[in-house]
Amino acid sequence: MVSEKVLSFFKEITRIPRESGHEEQIIEYLQQFAASHNLECKTDKVGNVLIIKEASKGYENSPTVILQSHSDMVCEKNTGSTHDFAKDPIKYVIEDGWMIAKETTLGADCGIGIAAQLAILEDDSLEHGRIEALFTVAEETGLDGAKALKPGFLTGNILINLDSEDEGELFVGCAGGIDTTARFKYKPKKADPSKVYTRFTVLGGMGGHSGDDIEKGRANAVQLLGRFLNRCFAEFKIDLCSIDGGNKRNAIAREASAVVAIPSKSEDAVIALFNEFAAEIRSEYAVTDPAVNAVAEPVAREKNAIPAGVAKRLVSALVAAPHGVLAMSAELKGLVETSSNLASVKMGKGNTIRIGSSQRSSINSARRFAGDRFAAVFRLAGAQVAHESEYPGWKPNMNSPLKDVCVDAYVRLFGQQPIVRAIHAGLECGLFLDTYPNLDMISFGPTLRGVHAPGERLELASVDKFWLLLLEVLRSIK
Repeated sequence: MVSEKVLSFFKEITRIPRESGHEEQIIEYLQQFAASHNLECKTDKVGNVLIIKEASKGYENSPTVILQSHSDMVCEKNTGSTHDFAKDPIKYVIEDGWMIAKETTLGADCGIGIAAQLAILEDDSLEHGRIEALFTVAEETGLDGAKALKPGFLTGNILINLDSEDEGELFVGCAGGIDTTARFKYKPKKADPSKVYTRFTVLGGMGGHSGDDIEKGRANAVQLLGRFLNRCFAEFKIDLCSIDGGNKRNAIAREASAVVAIPSKSEDAVIALFNEFAAEIRSEYAVTDPAVNAVAEPVAREKNAIPAGVAKRLVSALVAAPHGVLAMSAELKGLVETSSNLASVKMGKGNTIRIGSSQRSSINSARRFAGDRFAAVFRLAGAQVAHESEYPGWKPNMNSPLKDVCVDAYVRLFGQQPIVRAIHAGLECGLFLDTYPNLDMISFGPTLRGVHAPGERLELASVDKFWLLLLEVLRSIK
């Protein structure tokens, strides 16, 4: 493979813990790499790393090119997995041309971008102008590194973002986003010892990226669980004792469970209703999410329960919350314009239930309205709601000189036109423009599937094409 060195670096990276907010080891690795290769390196206060390589012979007068990826990864694993992201290397297999992490996320988002940067920094035989390799922190949890980037840290006006997931596609725009969080506070009541206790779980969903995969019709385990509980409250005198589902704000919820106290006389009827519900969702998602399922199991009596009023309002809000595609773009065919992701429900300290969500749109006003819609549902249900971590979109520039260079390079290499489009996922490019308004930017990468969920995989053949394109683009910028 022509990209053997890229994959070698990526395999090294899979052994380095780098969950968002805990990038200390990958930052140290990058700093040591720079020192061992006698490359200039600087690190800002939040942990963004910049490694500089001077131009190769004949390219001394070429413009500086910024190559950018993020150093953190989404850490998700299957229920029952003993993997510890704080210390364990990612376990992966090579099957049918794919590199796959079956129980966890792989971290190719954006580890493969890091690997490509390192391969370029290491190889003195390559042709390119001055390189500024930028590695930002905490992209997955709020683009914090990009937000903290200061004027003067970078000098180049051309930026290639290496955080895309579809080989053959060049991205020239992206959606902006906002997180909306709701919180219910309550005073627990004593659980009824005369009732029987059952845990109901929705599981097996593919999950996936809340931007790239939101239009694919995949099951949202949190909302499906709410749907079942809503029926139960309508027909039976149950108590909701605990509820937990989903994890990251930018991942579609794959699993959710709740412990419910049921009057013994109603137990058979509730189980029958649940079995009916399980059959319904298997049928509904037979095509788009075929492994989704629901299971019930008896559990020991809980000490406390959520007051009925709070529980019913919570469940009603989970059912009513906007989730999925809200609008398609009228300008770019096939592009999701606006969406909402009901990401998680968690019980925390201080008798608080927290509901996490994210909204995206390529139109700022539509993004804020999507967040307001989500907030309105939960305020009506009596929750406290806050917006946070808003970031701008990246408006497409179809007159970009860099875009033209990349298209021409792709045609020369592969004899066909690449797809040029915007993406519904959030990239850091919009934030870079806030600080460096003269940047000409593009984003491309190899083919990834299942990012932000266990089973994430990287297509190896696409890494070759990604690598060849990157080298040809750098050669062509003169």
